[in-house]
Parts: sequence; structure tokens; C-alpha cells
Amino acid sequence: MRLTFLGTGSAMPTGSRMQSGYLLERDGNRLLVDCGSGVLHSLAQTDTGYEGVDTVLLTHHHLDHVSDLDVLMKARWLAGETDLTIAGPPGTSDLVRDLLETHDYMQDRLDLTLRDLDGGPFELAGFSGDTCETRHSMQCFAYRLSVDDGPAITLGADSEAFTDLIEFADGSAVLVHDCSFPDDVDVSNHPTPTTLGETLRDADAEVGRVYLTHLYPHTEGRHEEMLESIADSYDGDVQFAEDSLTITVS
Repeated sequence: MRLTFLGTGSAMPTGSRMQSGYLLERDGNRLLVDCGSGVLHSLAQTDTGYEGVDTVLLTHHHLDHVSDLDVLMKARWLAGETDLTIAGPPGTSDLVRDLLETHDYMQDRLDLTLRDLDGGPFELAGFSGDTCETRHSMQCFAYRLSVDDGPAITLGADSEAFTDLIEFADGSAVLVHDCSFPDDVDVSNHPTPTTLGETLRDADAEVGRVYLTHLYPHTEGRHEEMLESIADSYDGDVQFAEDSLTITVS
């Protein structure tokens, strides 16, 4: 399975990171997770392109995770691609319908399939998934995704660090986790490096490499310091994600 980081930034643009978006691919199956501002531009730079993605999975409905969704719908229509499935937490169907009411010329341009997930296991675009509700300022799902009996990738979405989320990722080859701010920022709904490191240490779970994402401008120039804070508690493999990074998990 291949994972491409299309956007590793946050609601505050840095000029070098797009907002949240991830592309998973395996054996012709393609799934776009989140579609924040700039993600469509990043997707267009991949071999898959927006023409090759007909399924979107949203973690939640904050703007920095959905703001390119209507842009994706229009681009696919203009490219002659007529089908699109959009799934996510409860309210996803209403979100898309509201977007189409605002941009009413897009009504009936695409053959849309809308799915509101209610938690628990699901199948989507050839991927087997499971959900874990995170600790965030609105309902938000982390996703554990795999194909057949292959390795799992867990996308932790936006969340404070807590042991249930890490244990949800137990056995995953890759855990992508929010690490929005350095330690000296007083923040809720997101973790700091120290709280993330302590939670990784205390959870009853084994995960492969941890990639840090959802990075605010406050983190620029402070990556080594943040990694050291995590390493004070956790000795596993932790790296910062970057836009356009592609990894293969086998």
C-alpha cells in the first residue's frame, strides 16, 4: 500500500504546506482522505491526479479538511469524470448537499454517492476500515485502513493525544498523528510533543513509524526540538511528514 502526504499543514497556511489530505493506493484502489485547501493542486501533481480518485473519506468537517471538496467536484466534472463517493462522520451528506445548494450550477453534474459513517468497521473503495472517535472540537474520526491481509495504516486525524487512540492503531505499520504545536503553546484539541510522547509510551500498543502532521506555522524551525521532546518519553521511530512524501508499506 502506498501513502502520499498531499497536505501536512493546518488552518494557518505556511506557504510550504497544503492543508490536510492523504492519498492511499493499492492494486488500483485509490482513496483520498480529507480534502483541505491546496490538496487538489497536490493531487494534480501525482500520477493518479484528481481524475483517478473517485472516493473521498473525510475525518471531520473543519474547513482545513474539506475546503477543496467543491473544487474537486467541479474539476472531476470538467474532466469528464462523472462518479464520486464521499463518506465521513454523521452530517457528511448534509455538508455536501449544502455545498451544492450554494454552488447550484453544480447540481446533478456528478453521480454522487454520499455515506454517513456511524462508527465501527466499514468497506470503501476496496479498503477495509475501522473508526475511532478522536478528542477534538467537533466530531472527528481516526481511521485504520488496510487492503486484504496487508499492513494497516492509521490516520489519527485531529485530536488530543490519548491512549485509546494509540491502542486503536496497535499493530499498524504507520501511524499518522497530529502534532500541531510545540510545547510552549497552550492548546486544546491538539497535542504537543511532550503529551504525544507520554501517550505513546503509556499506551498498550506497538506501532511502526509515527509521522507527525497537521503542523501550524509555530512548528517551523523547531522540528528537532519537538522530536527531542517526544524522545524524552518514547523511543520509537518518529518523523515529520512533508508534503509530496510518498511511502510504500509492505
